Amino acid sequence: MKLWALLVLALICLELHGGVCQQAKRRKNAGENRIWPGGKRGKARPPKVKDGGVKGQSLLTQVLDKGRFLRLGPSLSLTPGNDVELRCKGSNIGWSYPAYLDTFNDSRLSIRQSDKYSQLVLTSPSAADTGPYSCWVIVCDGGECEKDHDRSYVSYVYFTDKDSLFVPSAIHFEIVYLRPDRPAVVPCRVTDPQAKVSLHREVPPEEIPANGTLVTFDPTKGFILQNPQPEHQGVLYCKAVTRGTPQISTKYQLLYVEVPSGPPFVSLVASSASARGGDSVNVTCTVLGEPEADVSFSWSYPGQGQRPVQVETSWRLVNRAMGYVTRLSQSVLTVDDLETIDFGDYVCRAKNPQGETVMSTGIVSE
Repeated sequence: MKLWALLVLALICLELHGGVCQQAKRRKNAGENRIWPGGKRGKARPPKVKDGGVKGQSLLTQVLDKGRFLRLGPSLSLTPGNDVELRCKGSNIGWSYPAYLDTFNDSRLSIRQSDKYSQLVLTSPSAADTGPYSCWVIVCDGGECEKDHDRSYVSYVYFTDKDSLFVPSAIHFEIVYLRPDRPAVVPCRVTDPQAKVSLHREVPPEEIPANGTLVTFDPTKGFILQNPQPEHQGVLYCKAVTRGTPQISTKYQLLYVEVPSGPPFVSLVASSASARGGDSVNVTCTVLGEPEADVSFSWSYPGQGQRPVQVETSWRLVNRAMGYVTRLSQSVLTVDDLETIDFGDYVCRAKNPQGETVMSTGIVSE
């Protein structure tokens, strides 16, 4: 009796164990086949993952050998001497590249537009061709066209040359102006982003450390002085090394600017406020401004278009207190052998990139 009872219990346990296994197996395979509307049976597919990298992906590519293409990122390092072909997708494309290629009308650069893409070819590139290369889609509405900023792509291309670690410059001694209201850049750009670069003062000889805050280094720009001060003035240069002998950059003269940015600060003075017929007078319009800001002058005066006058314009850099530098621009209007028609108001208009200032002064008859 006991043996019979044990046999029954064993059979029950086996049946229960088999059912659990089958149930588990059914649950495991439940996702492999599904019944779709209409009674069709189909295999379950994994959900599609959206490719977040496609939108905003650069349309700027480099053409490699055997018809291969490389989509460009923020920067690219190439070997000088090998021709470079860049393409940008689109039927109406604009390009920009290092400015000196335009300045010297370099025949090594050519651009062609086809139906589907635009092609930029640079033959025999050198270290001097290092710089940003960019393209963008041009959108036109009737006769008006503009750059599509949402479809603009740029890559900084290094033409790495072990014999020329700094991007060559046509100027062997450059002036860098220091302004209290903006960062200043010592433009010693390199052709190898891996080069170790340091900033040095010529007199007294010392290294100016790049601490990552007040002084930083960007291989595409040079050393950046975030908060220029008068003590930064002097002759500076950069030193770069990768392997072997260090190389020295162009020298830079740093000058502190006294006058901040803005419209011209004008003073207008006549040689005499009153005169007689037959006298000669001159009116001097003087502007103090930024060293790099060109100033243009124009005049309005009595007898304009009827009486001859002489106008002489000049400018020079002047050192003022504490070694500050400013630009003095002048325009001098001279009237000889005064007549009655020459008496009245003389108006000087001085204009720079930041605005225009108008001043007037009068000459009366004694």
